[in-house]
Amino acid sequence: MKKSVLLSFAASAALATSALAGVVGSPAASAAPAAVASSASPTGQMHSQRLCSSAAAAKQSVATAACGAKIVVNGKGNRLASTTPPSTGLTPAGLQDAYKLTGLTSGGRTVAIVDAYGYPNLERDLATYRSQFGLPACTTANGCLKIVDQNGGTSYPRTDVGWGGEQALDVDAVSAACPDCKIVVVQAKTASFANLGTAVQTAAKQSGVVAISNSYGGGDAADTTYGKYYDFPGIAVTASTGDNGYQGGSYPASSAYVTAVGGTSLVKASNTRGWSESVWDGAGSGCSTYNTALAAASSYDTGCSKRAMADVSAAADPSNGGLAVYYPTSRNASTWGQIGGTSESSPIIASVYALSGNTSGYANAIPYANSGQLFDVTSGSNGTCPTTQWCNARAGWDGPTGLGTPNGVGAF
Repeated sequence: MKKSVLLSFAASAALATSALAGVVGSPAASAAPAAVASSASPTGQMHSQRLCSSAAAAKQSVATAACGAKIVVNGKGNRLASTTPPSTGLTPAGLQDAYKLTGLTSGGRTVAIVDAYGYPNLERDLATYRSQFGLPACTTANGCLKIVDQNGGTSYPRTDVGWGGEQALDVDAVSAACPDCKIVVVQAKTASFANLGTAVQTAAKQSGVVAISNSYGGGDAADTTYGKYYDFPGIAVTASTGDNGYQGGSYPASSAYVTAVGGTSLVKASNTRGWSESVWDGAGSGCSTYNTALAAASSYDTGCSKRAMADVSAAADPSNGGLAVYYPTSRNASTWGQIGGTSESSPIIASVYALSGNTSGYANAIPYANSGQLFDVTSGSNGTCPTTQWCNARAGWDGPTGLGTPNGVGAF
């Protein structure tokens, strides 16, 4: 693989997904998503597809990232427009219960979201989401929400509906996991790593920011080239590992400076926790060929001579754990859908760091010192790999889910 950033989050393999009994239903804030049947082939069944169009993905070039959000669609590939949240979508109450975050507060700490392109109705759509689930208002007027361009100003980039949906997922995920967190959205001019990286640098300069989520990626790349954009000790920088299963490193998740966030399938269960998790087969994992292994991971037998990913994980399967999201379908119109991918898990983990209030040093080291306070994911696979833990769940660290998923904030 060349040193420059290559394409990733490319068209994913057909994902195992839903035979939903009813995609749209009454959205009680406490409702939990039902388990969804899966199939090896989505033909004629509910399944998921990239939120960003395949045409847009085809135009990506070297040193350009792709957004990775995936949305549940019907058997014909049509998105499921609705005036109410899908009954199978993960709600704020469900997410907080699954990860034992209920009742926790951040004291108003700020999570930054970095994405590409503009989303003119972000504030309006976020208000719809938060009102639907009884969350406190988060607006520019009350100081909870701030939206800036990649340089910190208000010269917002052109609208891109696909990336707008990615931003909707990200801000809704932060709202669900940490209702009292403030949110800063930094919109890069384009999806180039230079522009996205500049946006991350701008995010790090915003007052109160303790975590920065990056729900995008490319192929493996070197920190010596791009690390300057993600190197912020004292701020938890999270990044999605990708949505194509075991593929090797994906930047910026393969950076030694970030917390690499994998993905799980999350369903209700009749156990003590009340939930069960396994590997989401789309979650990215692998070893960087460029970047330094985390010293904190040295005792975890990753099998990688250099940086291993993931570090931790959270819900990502669009069908089983996908978040109910209010997202744009055009420049002016929006609707409800069920959206996942590791684009969902990255802002969840960023929010958990904000709830913990502990982001000193390089935050990716913190879970390795507290792994016993995570939910260990021990079943499932995301592909075929030469070293078993790179693509298969096991006790302790594994590639698709890292050390596990949040059990409160003790591991963070």
